[in-house]
Amino acid sequence: MLDNILDKAFLEQACKEIIETILFCLPNAYKGTVYLIGSPPKLTATRITSGIISSDRETISWGLPEDSEYNPPGKPWLQYRDETGRALEAMAWCVEKQRSWTAENPENDQRSVKLQLEGIQNDTHHMEPVLIRKEDLYKGSKNEIRYPQVVQGGTIWQDSEYLVAAVIKIHFQEKSIRIGGPATKVIKRLSRTLGTELLSYELRQESLDAMEHLAEDRLNSCNILADALRNTITKSGLILSLIKLELGFLRRQWEKELLKEIGKKGIKQLAVENLNSLLSRVDGKAGELAKELVELQERFLEFSLPPERGENWIRMKIEKRWMRLLERAALEDSVRQEIKDNLEQLKRSLYQGKDPDNLNAYGAMSDSLKQEWVDLIYNDRDQLDSNYLNRLLQILEEPSLKLPFKEKSKKSILQLKTMRDIMDDMEKRTNRVLREVLNGKNNGKSSG
Repeated sequence: MLDNILDKAFLEQACKEIIETILFCLPNAYKGTVYLIGSPPKLTATRITSGIISSDRETISWGLPEDSEYNPPGKPWLQYRDETGRALEAMAWCVEKQRSWTAENPENDQRSVKLQLEGIQNDTHHMEPVLIRKEDLYKGSKNEIRYPQVVQGGTIWQDSEYLVAAVIKIHFQEKSIRIGGPATKVIKRLSRTLGTELLSYELRQESLDAMEHLAEDRLNSCNILADALRNTITKSGLILSLIKLELGFLRRQWEKELLKEIGKKGIKQLAVENLNSLLSRVDGKAGELAKELVELQERFLEFSLPPERGENWIRMKIEKRWMRLLERAALEDSVRQEIKDNLEQLKRSLYQGKDPDNLNAYGAMSDSLKQEWVDLIYNDRDQLDSNYLNRLLQILEEPSLKLPFKEKSKKSILQLKTMRDIMDDMEKRTNRVLREVLNGKNNGKSSG
């Protein structure tokens, strides 16, 4: 897994950058740590680095000063998983459940080892797992991986398409965070950024390894080249998906900044709250359909799709279920109309960031730059060429564009663009050598 691939210096630097971003962005956070989760079946959790921000919030001190079982060489899964008679650990929860753990009331923290063993409460903190898709990391070899057992029976992550690559732990001032609060959502979003960065490094290393094999013996590597080409095509699609995910993050930042600057409120959250509230007014025929609607409407808050695709998602996932529910339920016409109005509000929320009236009221950027910016981030493209990405990066350099995580987004997009260029080049080289080999034109020497 990643612990067998990642360069130690790169890994430490990536962890420092994510901690630095969180500590500077969240004023109540004062310490951050990143733990790498090693390859199965051991799943050794190893603390990579910790950072503590100064009282004036200007500098960060780094290192591993504490005496901890998670300091190198780390702590294997069998030593921290949930077992009868053993103190419960938040690390076990994050790794096994692939879910975050927030100790907002340390005196009642069920997974504080110090509290359970010594009666000493831990501090307020939040732990977030960094998830990577098994398919993206292991490709065709994923069925050969041996996963360890969990106490309840079966293997860890057996029903999940993800694995846990790392865990981020952030310490906060007392009573300054809550479960599911804004700070935890920021950390969750940045955990995906760290996952993207770790995966991008792994992709780059594989590409470089494949290119070295080409240089050493192209003719005798025809089968390797074919596999590399298939992997390249697969990874090119992955990179496009990661860029689109970053574009969604940019849209969310932009909409929040735009509405804040012009003094308007976002209508997405309110529409979802209203729809969830209206479900309570539907009679007992709702059943599982109501539960599905609540889950889907909450999911809709977590991502930002291009408007046309978002409208289609609302129609297919949410509106259809509401129509089925209304067919079963006896409701007053006023309630039915209220439901339809809020569904329309959901669709309208997709356009708030590019609404002409909103853009005209936003004076921090020139009209031409505003229009080009929204055209770039709201355009639902199947292909993102170099001209598009270069212009996007240029606008992200503009001082008049104020976004809270602009630098992080710019760095992620630049890395993904570089990876895409490497993949394109590798695909062209591989195709050329394969043609030469199959046509028998180079008599043992490659012209590539």
